[in-house]
Amino acid sequence: MSCPRNMVGFGPSPIPEEAKWVQTKEISQISGFSHGCGKCAPQQGTCKLTLNVKDGIIKEALVETIGCSGMTHSAGMAAEILPGKTLLEALNTDLVCDAINDAMKNIFLQLVYGRSQSAFSEGGLEVGAALEDLGKNLASNVGTVYSREDNGTRYLNLAEGYITRQGLDENGEIIGYEYVSVGTLMNLLKDEKMDAREAIKKSTKTYGRFSEAVTIIDPRRV
Repeated sequence: MSCPRNMVGFGPSPIPEEAKWVQTKEISQISGFSHGCGKCAPQQGTCKLTLNVKDGIIKEALVETIGCSGMTHSAGMAAEILPGKTLLEALNTDLVCDAINDAMKNIFLQLVYGRSQSAFSEGGLEVGAALEDLGKNLASNVGTVYSREDNGTRYLNLAEGYITRQGLDENGEIIGYEYVSVGTLMNLLKDEKMDAREAIKKSTKTYGRFSEAVTIIDPRRV
């Protein structure tokens, strides 16, 4: 009885890694910079995980979470666990919170399938690149908006910072807002040792057509 031979010699399909096409057979061949998002089992919160991997080793980790207090504290533990581990070790390590574990799974898939952010960046991204996502004040961009049918939409926190006032036009529609840049405020208080009221004043800016507002409201007085 003859036995048909399987096709041999082709190996895995090459994937893009830092501007190179690599036939990955070992975890040590994986390099890349990417993000993964995950949620916890009760779906009470989420995690955005950013990793910079060089030759299979995690060199840099940024852990951002939003949700329960346990999740935010778990981020600190996960950040201590991740650097120095291989990508496979991190995948099989309990990172304390369901959402962080889920994010680790999703970023692993991106990296091993050649879908990283640095797939076509020659040499990849240098260690420290993850902090660029946070901007010069090293603060996460968290958007918090609350809306109710009977009294409308309230902007609480947006990318620019802590919203203090909303501007409405003659139709009651939002056309701009005033905000405090929290990162700038903290730097003025910490580094410049400025009076708190003066620091708040210097950290306060506006967005949109706030100066044209017919009505101004405090979004936290719902």
